[in-house]
Amino acid sequence: MEKIVEKFELYGKEYRLETGELAKQATGAVVVGQGDTTVLVTAVISNEEKDYDFFPLTVDYIEKMYAVGRIPGGYLKREARPSEKGTLNARMIDRPIRPGFADGFKREVHVVATTLVADQVNPIDNICVMGASAALMIGDAPFDGPCACVRVGRNAETGDFICNPTYEEQEASDLDLVIAGTEDYISMIEAGADQISEEDMLAAMQFGQTAIGKFCEAQRRFLDRCTIEKREWPIHKADPCIEERVSKYAGAMAAALKDPDKQSRMQKVDELKARITEEQFSDDERAAWKGDIAAAEKALEKHAMRTMIIETGERADGRTSEEIRPLYIVPGYLPRVHGSGLFQRGQTQVLSICTLGMLNEWQRLDTIEPVDGKRYMHHYNFPPYCTGEAGRMGAPKRREVGHGALAERALKPVLPSEDDFPYAIRVVSEVLESNGSSSMASTCGSTLALMDAGVPISAPVSGIAMGLIKEGDDVVILSDIQGVEDFLGDMDFKVTGTEAGITALQMDNKARGLSVDILARALEQAKRGRHFILQAMLDTIAAPRPEVSKYAPRIETIHIPVDKIRDVIGSGGKVVRGIQEETGASIDIQEDGTIHIAAVDGEAGEAAKNIILGIVKEPEAGEEYEGEVVGIKDFGAFIKLTPAKDGLLHISRVANGRVGKVEDVLSLGDTVKVVVLEVDPKTGKISLDRLDKPDAAPSADNAPGRSERRERHEGSHDRKPRRSHGA
Repeated sequence: MEKIVEKFELYGKEYRLETGELAKQATGAVVVGQGDTTVLVTAVISNEEKDYDFFPLTVDYIEKMYAVGRIPGGYLKREARPSEKGTLNARMIDRPIRPGFADGFKREVHVVATTLVADQVNPIDNICVMGASAALMIGDAPFDGPCACVRVGRNAETGDFICNPTYEEQEASDLDLVIAGTEDYISMIEAGADQISEEDMLAAMQFGQTAIGKFCEAQRRFLDRCTIEKREWPIHKADPCIEERVSKYAGAMAAALKDPDKQSRMQKVDELKARITEEQFSDDERAAWKGDIAAAEKALEKHAMRTMIIETGERADGRTSEEIRPLYIVPGYLPRVHGSGLFQRGQTQVLSICTLGMLNEWQRLDTIEPVDGKRYMHHYNFPPYCTGEAGRMGAPKRREVGHGALAERALKPVLPSEDDFPYAIRVVSEVLESNGSSSMASTCGSTLALMDAGVPISAPVSGIAMGLIKEGDDVVILSDIQGVEDFLGDMDFKVTGTEAGITALQMDNKARGLSVDILARALEQAKRGRHFILQAMLDTIAAPRPEVSKYAPRIETIHIPVDKIRDVIGSGGKVVRGIQEETGASIDIQEDGTIHIAAVDGEAGEAAKNIILGIVKEPEAGEEYEGEVVGIKDFGAFIKLTPAKDGLLHISRVANGRVGKVEDVLSLGDTVKVVVLEVDPKTGKISLDRLDKPDAAPSADNAPGRSERRERHEGSHDRKPRRSHGA
């Protein structure tokens, strides 16, 4: 194929699609760009069909540091495992394209997005979906495309929507909505918002759906110019007799599903499936049709659950469509930690723990995007035991990273600013039991933990997961979905927010035909559910604790002149380390002269603050000090007033009477009380006088006889008394 380039402009921004020059051995390869940001997206379809009861799609997003002209850090100097943002970007590509593949397609599909240029102006993530769609369609994959993904921002001042905003435009936006789909339906939504209303969110979705259509049109123009080799990809079809034999057990499956206890229900369903396999299929058939039998039994379970809801309105656990599972809420569940909250909804249980630290404990991010780091971190853990399974534990999986990011996004809008609350904040949500909606339980539990920790959030946040059962024109929206409804339903729509509005959304859709009207109904139903859950939370803790835990560090912020930072740090950090060792406080010094002092013991923090203020203070005339003698010269002694300032106590002022040598009165290390006489405005030199002067000891120079003769001699010449020399 010759090189084909399609350039187009939409909503004031330049885009391009290219193919035919790079990665020509891939099934399909497209270079996609916005501005100078450039990504190569490849799609490869294997030649072998897999006997799986799921679609084997893998998506990788590869961050290359050369894209921003940087060499990777670390010893190896090459890119290692994906960053958290890279993992989220891979999920963002996977989720919109997965529903578009034909049912029964069982060949492995591998999509790889490799960043070539990141211009630090235009985001990289959402244009990768358009690249993946075009690559799949160039490979003539059995894919319902084209599809596209757009980011929708909103100017907080004017209220105007922005399509695919730049990083700078995002800074002035109160909305970050990522929406993907085709010209006909929506397949994925991700959103973070500053408590915006359901009506405004729906308007943004409608704007995004229109924009998706325009990007799909541009993609079609590009594809029409490409020479696409037609391929006959085999679509697996099971032997019709398999479904025929399995469908006989529809009544038994419906009965097995009607059990509110997850483990009991799963056991009944598994036993029924084993019975079907044993009773209906021979050993040879089981060996030959293993995947098809499993898929048919799964389809039976799905049909029974959906039929029950559509025809009777009853769910597997006996609830109505809007009913919330029983709640159990305990703020302050753990002792000594800075804050904690246990949130349980039905058989989903999450324990969230909040830890407060210095701002210098923020998370530094080494990515190709113009983000240095973050002070609020939310981590979500999903161990095997939470679903009653045995398994290996290791690094967080993509799902855990995604759920943690969702809960983080949900709470970020209500957090206090660094100026009002100068802490780094980490919340860890431990999923202890799971039967659906664990990410929303994490959001609720984390709100409890933050409030228990005394974090002055502007408003509490609750969350709920909504589901959808759609059969033809029959649509049922489910509140607070459990695992089986997520697994066998058409939609997983998570909504978080305060009483004032929405803070985050996440939606994955399996059903074609999901419209904005259905989403509007789901948002309104979710609002009622969020309110119910939030009121139950507030019944246990009405507001954030008035103070942070006694086990958390107290952080006090002071500001010093920028030219004094060096004095506080000292050579090689000697001074600041000494202050920390002496007081036990932790000290964080910013480039603008802001200093954060943290200590669990209030006296330690106060001591560190006083030392720092003493270092930067400029002595003034009339101020009194008690300082150490740090130097002795013939003409006087140097007294340390502050760690960075010394003053001169002239020899004439160290004692009452004449002093022959300073050492006769003072020694190094002595402590004396002095008062500042003068500060030279040009040189900054400080002259001191001693308070409570002792009398000078008699010596050969000040013996009484000699003193009297000197006075008579001076008087005989009418000399004026000598004026003492001030410092």
